[in-house]
Amino acid sequence: MKVEFFTISISISISISISISIPSLIPIAQAAAAATMAKLLIFVLLALATLSRNLALFISIDCGSSTTYSAEGWIGDEAYIQNGESKRVPSRNSLSPVMNTLRVFYTGNKNCYSLIAEKGEKVLVRASFYYGNYDQKSSPPTFSLQFDGNPWAVVVTSNDQVIYYEAIYTVKGGTSTSVCVAQTQPNQFPFISALEMSSLGPKMYSALDPNYALFLTTRVAFGANETVSDAYDRIWVPGVAVNGLTAVRSDAPVIDGATADDDPPEAVLQNAIKTSSTSESIKLATNLPAVEVQIYVNAYFSEITTLDSTQKRLLQIYLDDKPVSDPIVPPYQEVVEVTIFNLTASSSNNLSLVAASGSMLPPLINAIEVFSISDQLTDGTDSNDEEQLASLQLLYSVLGQWSGDPCLPYPFTWDWLNCSTDATPRVTALYLSSFELYGSFPDLSSMDALEIIDLHNNSLEGDIPDYLGTLPNLKQLNLADNDFSGTLPKSISNNKNLKLTVSGNKNLCVSGNSCEASGTNTQTGTTFDGPGVTSSSGIKRKKKNNKLPAILGSIIPTFFLFWAGVGVYVIKRQRRRAAAAIALSAEWTMFQCLTCPGQNGGANKPNGNGGNSVNVQVMGKISQAVMHEFINNNNDTGEQTRVEIPDQMTDQQTYEGEHTSRRNV
Repeated sequence: MKVEFFTISISISISISISISIPSLIPIAQAAAAATMAKLLIFVLLALATLSRNLALFISIDCGSSTTYSAEGWIGDEAYIQNGESKRVPSRNSLSPVMNTLRVFYTGNKNCYSLIAEKGEKVLVRASFYYGNYDQKSSPPTFSLQFDGNPWAVVVTSNDQVIYYEAIYTVKGGTSTSVCVAQTQPNQFPFISALEMSSLGPKMYSALDPNYALFLTTRVAFGANETVSDAYDRIWVPGVAVNGLTAVRSDAPVIDGATADDDPPEAVLQNAIKTSSTSESIKLATNLPAVEVQIYVNAYFSEITTLDSTQKRLLQIYLDDKPVSDPIVPPYQEVVEVTIFNLTASSSNNLSLVAASGSMLPPLINAIEVFSISDQLTDGTDSNDEEQLASLQLLYSVLGQWSGDPCLPYPFTWDWLNCSTDATPRVTALYLSSFELYGSFPDLSSMDALEIIDLHNNSLEGDIPDYLGTLPNLKQLNLADNDFSGTLPKSISNNKNLKLTVSGNKNLCVSGNSCEASGTNTQTGTTFDGPGVTSSSGIKRKKKNNKLPAILGSIIPTFFLFWAGVGVYVIKRQRRRAAAAIALSAEWTMFQCLTCPGQNGGANKPNGNGGNSVNVQVMGKISQAVMHEFINNNNDTGEQTRVEIPDQMTDQQTYEGEHTSRRNV
């Protein structure tokens, strides 16, 4: 059991002040007694520590909150997810501190919480959603809910009700289980209000194959006056006696629920409902979907009083007109649990309880759980690929915001991956351009299903590994605009099936021995385009290539040389007015100053050290004066010459881009 999983908070403060003075006159027996007391104290502390570990059963996350409610056991979600935005519902729609906050996700194929859990551990997970008109749009969204790469439910939220979904399953992964939400409709953004997980005993729900999950449709404590929650964080909704049924209470001082494998709480066994005669039946609500599904039913029965020898209560469970259980005899002060599975049913079927032949007393029932059974659970993305992706995430923190299964359920892959559609999918493409990756080339050697690797526009350096040329399925490799060096491996350069792009690596030699001899860098290759990759902020990343120095380097000299030519032309024609001549002379002087060593300017230094600043506004006015004069002079000859001066250009980077709980939620 993981210590991190707790909502029962035990705070034990033991303050012990022991002052022992053992002079030589104290008898040895007293010293021995002191040692015995010390050992006993250590034993008590160890026992308390063991108890606290045994009570560390569950975790309760208040999504969108940074507050910890230690008394109730709720904690904020900041340690569990990096994505999304925290929101609050308006105060007029407030339900409780936990339901008043939520986390909404505007970007990403899916967004996941990862919870620590051991492989083979059986867990109960509950996800709760309260819209509460947090966005002031009165438009509660619909979206997908998933766990460990498996579809769970289509979440249909409500304006004013808490909606929750509960699943029971055995963890198949190594160290964690994931719960994800994913957008399925335009402008309907997924959110989550609370997430809870508890660890169940290994014998609980043991009739379920571990390759399947249970999805709760109803859990009822019949005859109860209030909601009951138990040590496993199960919520038992009170079932009211209606339509001629009678609520009754057991007179047993104690009811031992341990006689049932699924350990129902005593509180749900103290009450029951029954009919008034043996000829009447109890119709049990199931909340099953309209389509037929595999079902799993737990029903709990405990006699409410001691029966004499002339009294007998026998009952059976029916699905429509067919019995699906043997005759049941409820025991007094104990409980009998009946589990029904390997059946299909829907909302159109009737599950009922009737008096069996020979019964002298009407049927009764204390509690029931009804589940639908999932499709077979996936084993997830190929384990080698998952391990390699986990290594990448450890190496580059920017990738850590993605969690859950990388490829499943289809089509909800991580944003920077493509995957195959096999039962055990493989990663076929990595689109990691402009992710600010650095260091040496990451190890991708075990990802032998890769067809595309796009790492362009990062800060990767060092040698390009030889194994890339031997990946059997690799078709496109884009390593442009990094800092790779050395010689391109022959396994890559000789691979005729590989579309290669390595431009923009100034220290990379791609032409063999001639590079070393000449000191030149000859680069070849074509560019391919992968799909746009959305970052955590929902912004589409594009290549960060600044062409401003090159543009200015060509425009500025051309600009001034042109005006120098104009000046020569005007002087030769002697048709220029004195003011224009002075203007041109002043401008030419500024041009010279801009290019003087030690003065302001230079191609890459718009404001050099130690020089005087240039009044750009004055310079612009002078340029306008010369232009005006030049046009007027040409008009004298009957011709008009129109000269367009391009605006200063920059290569701007473009970026596209009904619920209650034991803790009174």
